[in-house]
Amino acid sequence: MSNIHHTKTGNRGSFYYEADGTKLAEMTYTMAGESKMIIDHTEVDDSLKGQGVGKKLLAALVEYVRASNIKVVPLCPFAKATLQKTAEWHDVLAAPM
Repeated sequence: MSNIHHTKTGNRGSFYYEADGTKLAEMTYTMAGESKMIIDHTEVDDSLKGQGVGKKLLAALVEYVRASNIKVVPLCPFAKATLQKTAEWHDVLAAPM
């Protein structure tokens, strides 16, 4: 999904899905130091529900944190549940769930 982008300002950032210049889905995070990321919120527009966009945002985030040697604390209920169900992503977690 090539419409997924990443933006970061200071210690906050997001991975988001954009179509025709409109942001339709977003997963936000806050950095807690240099090597820990707290996922705090995921939101997907109703028009995209059921299409796996939230999981694609999380996949992009996982790729980013692996490349950056960052561990994740998923406070967002969606991110937490999805990470729990996806064994191949457990390596990015800051602590066992």
